[in-house]
Amino acid sequence: MLDVRRLLLLRELKTRGTLAEVAAAQQYSPSAVSQQLSLLEKEAGVELLRKAGRRVQLTAEAELLAAYAGQLQDILDRAEADVAGSSTSVTGTVRLAVFQSAALALLPGVLSSMRRDYPEVRLEMTQREPETALRETWTRDFDLVVAEQYPGHAAPHYPELDRVELTSDALRLAVPPHGPEPLIGSLAEAAGAPWVMEPRGAASRHWAEQLCRSAGFEPDVRFETADLQAHIRLIESGNAVALLPDLVWTDKSSPVRLLELPGSPHRTIFTSARTASARRPALLAVRETLARTAGSVAAGRRAGGKPAAGFA
Repeated sequence: MLDVRRLLLLRELKTRGTLAEVAAAQQYSPSAVSQQLSLLEKEAGVELLRKAGRRVQLTAEAELLAAYAGQLQDILDRAEADVAGSSTSVTGTVRLAVFQSAALALLPGVLSSMRRDYPEVRLEMTQREPETALRETWTRDFDLVVAEQYPGHAAPHYPELDRVELTSDALRLAVPPHGPEPLIGSLAEAAGAPWVMEPRGAASRHWAEQLCRSAGFEPDVRFETADLQAHIRLIESGNAVALLPDLVWTDKSSPVRLLELPGSPHRTIFTSARTASARRPALLAVRETLARTAGSVAAGRRAGGKPAAGFA
């Protein structure tokens, strides 16, 4: 008889790639993980792992068992969700990964609503970049992720994750409110300006660079940071320009000038969870609250019109 826990460890190795990563995720030592997988080999009666330099490689038989282990994990997740759904109360912990602008705009309202409507649900939030967070949700490090997709840029796809659109927001060129040089009035006029962008590898960075190139110039990126509040300070102080989403101005006016971009681009914000566990009542409660809060924020933006302070 194959041990289910050891099968799930094998699936973890297939998903994460190294014994060290499996050990860290499971809070075991690498030697303990190796020992458990050795016992699984004896149970299966076939070789499961081969040395490949400093790593281990799954054999064809191990790949087959890992696939079955994935099906077992899905069954366990669905069983847990169904049992939780039979209860008259909504309880449990939901681990949420969210990027910065969504965290600042949505989380205060979500937390207040959850505390009022679902007091027995514990919501744990970690700030993560969407590309990383989607994979970490797939590997079960998080239960739910709030992610983003920029125009013409496909978000990473994992077949075991669902996708529910949450909201969208406009993307605009943010420039200093004043300065010694002539004021920038369009994207093309920002060609010679210093730029602040998110680090390379981020979808927002790729999209921003492509937009500048389509306008006929290579942006002079002098500052790199994932912190959009730092972007705003650099722009406000006259030291940079940037492309920013409207969500950063939720509940506050803009201290910079915001210019329309060609084609009026918008980014899409969505949530993803593992399909097998998506029916968990606690997770459904968080998603429902996120959707309601995002709807209120969007309605507030529409009612207030364009972001305030120097909109061009």
